[in-house]
Amino acid sequence: MTEQTHQRRAEVRALARLAGDELGGAVGGIGAVHRAIADRVFAAVRFGVGPAAAPVELVHDAITDGVYRAVRETAVAAGKLAERTVDLPGAEVPSRTVFGAGFLGALQGLIGDDLEESRPILAGPMTLRVDGDPVPPEEIGNYVAQPSPQVVVFLHGLVETEHAWRFGGRTSYAEGIEQDLGYSTLQVRYNSGLHISENARQLSELLERLVEHWPVEVEQLSLVGHSMGGLIARGACFDACESKRAWVGRVRHLVCLGSPHLGAPLEQFVHYASAALVRMPETRPLGRLLRRRSAGIRDLRQGSLVDEDWRGVDTDALSRRAIREVPLLDGAAHYFVTACVTRSPRHPLGRIIGDGLVLTPSAAGRNRARRIGFDDSNGLHVPAANHFTLLNHHAVYEGLRRWLSTAPEAAAERATQ
Repeated sequence: MTEQTHQRRAEVRALARLAGDELGGAVGGIGAVHRAIADRVFAAVRFGVGPAAAPVELVHDAITDGVYRAVRETAVAAGKLAERTVDLPGAEVPSRTVFGAGFLGALQGLIGDDLEESRPILAGPMTLRVDGDPVPPEEIGNYVAQPSPQVVVFLHGLVETEHAWRFGGRTSYAEGIEQDLGYSTLQVRYNSGLHISENARQLSELLERLVEHWPVEVEQLSLVGHSMGGLIARGACFDACESKRAWVGRVRHLVCLGSPHLGAPLEQFVHYASAALVRMPETRPLGRLLRRRSAGIRDLRQGSLVDEDWRGVDTDALSRRAIREVPLLDGAAHYFVTACVTRSPRHPLGRIIGDGLVLTPSAAGRNRARRIGFDDSNGLHVPAANHFTLLNHHAVYEGLRRWLSTAPEAAAERATQ
């Protein structure tokens, strides 16, 4: 059996088992909602007709509980059977196809921390990717025809993969940078459901190995991150400084595209909504479902970058907690891009929803309470655009090309003028 055949079979079977378990869980949740509603109905009936309703309620509960239990157990059993037998002979490894990788990326973003423990084959480690295939840093020289001393690393966002950079079907930023500047570009794929600090640590280790095995001496390392990717890039630089890793001394540019440095309003809303939903029996299953959201999503509540922000903390607590402010990397130029669905970020609608997922002040790293430290002159705003537009937009590319070809010293001088 080849390595790819083994990988394909393992991924397909793990997905089949997961589908059975999730379907069983969904049926159980529906059953719980049904039972909660029925209890209220029968309570009202008992109030009107008295104990005469008890036999009907008893029969109803016995039948419905039995049906839901049978369906739930059948779904789980089917998943267990598929885990042992199912395969797709002749098909490609799901994680190495655009569609399969996209599905797994979304799954990881939602419950990736759970997958890391229960089904690691579906979680996967952080890797460099070339045409969808994982490439160890020690072998990267075999995949780069003309390695440059200037290297740009692209990091996707939550529920995404490296294929997201082709949003809209246009030429990707990486392809443009290679053609226009002659730099080498690399794509990273990671499990976006893990804590941001965990992914930051993995990225730091990956870049250390990359710099060590790059075919030529790395003179300039630039990090470009979309959404969560920008936070992970910042966290990796901080982690590398704390652990005194050599690679971080090569970083010259860090670009954050729509990154929620101060938190994302959607996660903040879900945080409070789930707390409200678990209080009522009829909505408790939905509240529990929302509380299954991954550690990575929870970190977006306030833009948490370090372990101490979540370790030993009740993540469902409603009280706002203090988080550690992580400084920007000395010696590197930092840039940010914001977007807004309206023409002006001052428009009332634009103030409320920003780019649809991240508010403009959060992406710019400043509000009345917090300030990350970006220079305003190093920012770019894209009007009438949404969060995913930033993955492939001509104005963003022009900014990237200009920024990455500018020495940090020149950027600092321009910012002080």
